[in-house]
Formats: sequence, structure tokens, C-alpha cells
Amino acid sequence: MPNRLANETSPYLLQHKDNPVEWYPWGPEALERAKAEDRPIFLSIGYSACHWCHVMEHESFENTDTAALMNELFISIKVDREERPDLDSIYMSAVQSMTGSGGWPMSVFLTPDGRPFYGGTYFPNEPRHGMPSFTQVLRSVADAYSTRRGEIEETSQQLASRLTGSLAPGDEMLTADILSTAVARLAANFDWNQGGFGSAPKFPQPMSLEFLLRAYYGQADQSEGQQDQRVLNMVELSLRRMAHGGMYDQLGGGFHRYSVDERWLVPHFEKMLYDNALLSRLYLHAYQQTGDPLYRRVVEETLDYVLREMTDPSGGF
Repeated sequence: MPNRLANETSPYLLQHKDNPVEWYPWGPEALERAKAEDRPIFLSIGYSACHWCHVMEHESFENTDTAALMNELFISIKVDREERPDLDSIYMSAVQSMTGSGGWPMSVFLTPDGRPFYGGTYFPNEPRHGMPSFTQVLRSVADAYSTRRGEIEETSQQLASRLTGSLAPGDEMLTADILSTAVARLAANFDWNQGGFGSAPKFPQPMSLEFLLRAYYGQADQSEGQQDQRVLNMVELSLRRMAHGGMYDQLGGGFHRYSVDERWLVPHFEKMLYDNALLSRLYLHAYQQTGDPLYRRVVEETLDYVLREMTDPSGGF
């Protein structure tokens, strides 16, 4: 029998409508039931093109024994991050605060009023690579909610307060000094050998590179000696390494989501519309400023890919 997701319009939610899990979409019905039965909430956030979301569905959400455990212990809610980026942002901040990292599928455990108290990303169906199995996590979280309620309430309240504080708007004016500090912090995390920021897995981070490009050419009214050439070097090294690597599709055009290594060599094989939109704009702006034909070629090939492969016959992307 289809679950409650059968009435949704999101392609991602509809992919889960035949799971034996008693999924709810996000909304008052699920939250009110959790409060009425005093049961914790299991919140799963993903999107239709997410590889590991499909793996976790096949391993756990399609498994009748695992689904029975979820249905017994939790109110389970499924969210499409592309439909609800607001919820995704809030709970991703919570998971990153708790674990130091994030990603999808995102697995978050909440109190009945929606406050997170434990979370992670993909959990395997069997213990592996130092990770507990999903069923172990389910039982441990349910036991903690039952026997250590005071600790969970305190943890969830502290986390909610921390997140609320981090989202509060600042009252400080945005000055040139603040922007210079941002450039310096990006430079401190920059990979001067391979381009990009941090280590593996390495994401392209087009908005950071766009900011650096604007920061450099925003000094155009100053003398050449006052411009910091390293700022432009960060942009150009990253653009060239990405364009020559495996994260960029050398045959079909377009960028994969990220590189699993620090050299942009081995891609994570999925292409997202918004990644290619941001990267094509970044390469276009770099071409307009530098005249480098490599950047123009990447823009044209990427947009040709989007028009050829990511355009619906009815006209939308």
C-alpha cells in the first residue's frame, strides 16, 4: 500500500511512496501526531539525483524489518531539499554543528516540537568502516529518548539557542576591511597546488571564486602595484585545474557535483543544474575579464550540455 507521500507532487517524495515506512511529508499532521504520542521524529532529507539517498532507500527504507522498527519507534518525515531549502538549511546547520560535517541523505532525530538532538548523513544497513548500522542508530536513539529525556531536552535546547544566535543578523556595516578579512580567510584555506579549498572530497565552491574574482577586479581603479595578484591566481588556478580534470566532463561538457580526490580527477558521478548554472556564470565572468579562450570553451560546452541533456521538451530545465 502506498504511504502518505503518494499525494505529494515532488518527484523525490514520490520515489518513496511505496516504501513500507509510514512516511509523512513535512507538516502539522506529522508534528501533531509526534506530540500526541510523545514519540521522537526521524527526519530524512534528500533529493532525487542523490546517489547515496537511493542507496539508503534500497538498503533500509525498502527493508520491511527496518521499516517496522522505524514505524514502531518514530514518526518518520521525508523532505525534498530542493522543494524545502529552508528546512534543509536549518537542519543542515544543526547536523554540521553536532558532527562537524554534513551531506545527503541527511538523517536527523528531533523532539516532537521539531528541535534536533542527534543527526548524521548516510547510515549503512550493516556496521561498516567504523559506522554503526542504521538499525543500531534507531534503537540507541529511541532508548536515549526514553531513558535520558532530560539530557536530550537540554541538548536540543542548547543547539536551538546556538542556531538561533548564529542566524541573527549583524548590526555591523559591511566594510572593505571585512571583505579583506574574507579574502584572507579564503587564501588560508586555499590549495595552492591543485586549486580549490580544503582537501578531499573537493567541491568547486563557485560563489567563493566569484567573490575573489570581484575582489581582484574591484581594485581596477587602483594602481597595478596595489592589486594582490594572489587573489586572481587563486581563481585562475582553480578554474584551470577543474577544467582539465575529471570533474569536468571532457566528452559531454558540464561539471559533476564534486571530486572525490583533491586533484579534481575522479568525479562523483552526478550533475546538478544549479552547479552548472553557477559555474558557467563564473567561467563567463573570468573570460570577460581575462579573455582566456579556455574559459569561453568551458562556458559554451557547459551550456550546450544543459540545453541538450537537462532541458525538458515542454521548455523547463
